[in-house]
Amino acid sequence: MNIRAALTHSAEWHAERRKGIGGSDASKIMSGDWHALWLDKTGRVEPEDLSKVLPVAMGSFTEALNLYWFELITGVKVTTENCEGLVSTDHPHMRANLDGRAQPNILEAKHINAFAKAEEARERYYPQLQHNLVVSGAPACYLSIFIGTLNYEYFLVEADDKYQAELIERERAFWQHVIEDKAPEQREAAVAKPIPLDDMREVDMTASNAWANFATVYCENMAGAALFKSAGSELKALVEDDVKRASGHSVEINRAKNGSLRIKKMKDADNGLTIERK
Repeated sequence: MNIRAALTHSAEWHAERRKGIGGSDASKIMSGDWHALWLDKTGRVEPEDLSKVLPVAMGSFTEALNLYWFELITGVKVTTENCEGLVSTDHPHMRANLDGRAQPNILEAKHINAFAKAEEARERYYPQLQHNLVVSGAPACYLSIFIGTLNYEYFLVEADDKYQAELIERERAFWQHVIEDKAPEQREAAVAKPIPLDDMREVDMTASNAWANFATVYCENMAGAALFKSAGSELKALVEDDVKRASGHSVEINRAKNGSLRIKKMKDADNGLTIERK
């Protein structure tokens, strides 16, 4: 095998890559490093020669093993069909090449050094994973990680609607610079990635007066809230299937077109119970 040839892409490959924003570009978009990426996408700089970058070569040649190992460890079937040259239907400038599919999810394979932490890799590649999820429309992405030569971990990263909305808007704004051939004027502010649950803090709110006030209100009204919910359920149970509106004693229940019942307090109501049939 000609290893250098396998790592050196053709001029046509680079030209195709400049037609849109790929998953590996997403981290630069979200970190605010727009200018260097703009120079690349507009052909103002020569493509980086990755054939001499050992981590890139290592990841490229262990990708097949990574997919095999993920399937072996998890029992989840992996395929590489329909993984190349994906284009977002809603955002044509967003493109992706997937490492694999594990239906209904997608998969990204990484090989990091032995001293790195898997959680840090999850954070580092989070923009790429979310970008690929947008393009593919998948609900979640497996991140399969070789750590050096002795350790292995994987995560299931679900689609993050809030983060994706920011990612889509930023990529749209960046691509407009490419379309207009206008350099970004300044570095964009970086977007913070969600903090994994295990890394979040625990805090004691005893000294907070606001917390004390709302905690007291919450505790004092728990019983009332439960009674309120129960009463609502009992009232709805009294509405027969052929009734679209029932009212009385300052309360009315209306049936929506989908059949669900909605209860509310009436502004002006009589004291008698009225039932209107279809």
